[in-house]
Amino acid sequence: MPFRERPYSAFNFLVNFGPDKQDPKAGFQEVTGLQLEIAVQEYRAGNKRGNAPDKIHGTYKVGDVTLKKGVMGDDTLYVWLDDVRKGKQLDALRTVTIELLSEDGEPVQLWNLKGARPIKYTGPALSGKATDVAVTELVLACEDITEETT
Repeated sequence: MPFRERPYSAFNFLVNFGPDKQDPKAGFQEVTGLQLEIAVQEYRAGNKRGNAPDKIHGTYKVGDVTLKKGVMGDDTLYVWLDDVRKGKQLDALRTVTIELLSEDGEPVQLWNLKGARPIKYTGPALSGKATDVAVTELVLACEDITEETT
């Protein structure tokens, strides 16, 4: 990917929670929580000159990712959540891909959430006086996250 002077916009992205590639039912409004945190341990040998400890990287953990989408009359996400609820461990783990797109719709960056499973579902807030779109929220726990530039 060639160097670019200005950053890409955050509003042009695709989410694929497959098994189907580019499932149009996965049109999400918002993705938050793409994060990885590496633990650092401090160690100082007794015979080390100086008092400052060395820092050694340890294990890492991946944060939960939150997806928000408008209600569109499709139960694909709920079926996935139901599989997890019923204890179908191997069927429920998926690789979720989030692609950031350029202005012309080409993928420029992607994040792979490996071993992802839904852990929380929040239905829309309904009100007879509101004019907002009905939005559901799905929180995913994943075992690993990788980032690629295309």
